[in-house]
Amino acid sequence: MKMNYLKSLMASVIIAAVSFNTVNAQDKVNVKESTIKWEGEKLTGSHDGVIQMKEGFFLMDGGDLVGGEFIVDMTTIEVTDLEGDGKAKLEGHLNSDDFFGTETHNDAKFTINTVAKKGDTYGVSGEMTIKGKTNPIAFDLNMVNGKASTEFKIDRTKYDIRYGSGSFFDNLGDKTIYDEFTLMIEMQY
Repeated sequence: MKMNYLKSLMASVIIAAVSFNTVNAQDKVNVKESTIKWEGEKLTGSHDGVIQMKEGFFLMDGGDLVGGEFIVDMTTIEVTDLEGDGKAKLEGHLNSDDFFGTETHNDAKFTINTVAKKGDTYGVSGEMTIKGKTNPIAFDLNMVNGKASTEFKIDRTKYDIRYGSGSFFDNLGDKTIYDEFTLMIEMQY
């Protein structure tokens, strides 16, 4: 009887270990083959650029997305629509405390909390941390053949980035910078 109990217990431990491993399978993001583009708009035009992902992974269960976490290196923010002094000036301003304060806040992080599958698309919700402030955010994520892509907007004022915001300052005129900026992300995993 003791032998049957031990066999049953051992089988339960093995099944639990196998189940745990499939639920917690991590697919690491290939950060060198992934891109994050951004676009910020103001009353008189827009600027765009890129920023580098530091690390990230998708948590998978039997091939389906169930979670994940991604860290972006904020010190890599780059402007791609300007050159020379204009480029350097804007990059310096984006790194300053007026915007992302990268000297103090080197990283931004997104953690997936819940996922709803819709074919090859997932409705994803989670928490975004920028400049030490964390807020909920939701968007659709397409995942096909080891590639994930999404495009969504972030309200910068929720992260204490208020410079030039018409929501907080009066009489900005054509110096008004819109509160939302767009991220366009393509990841290889």
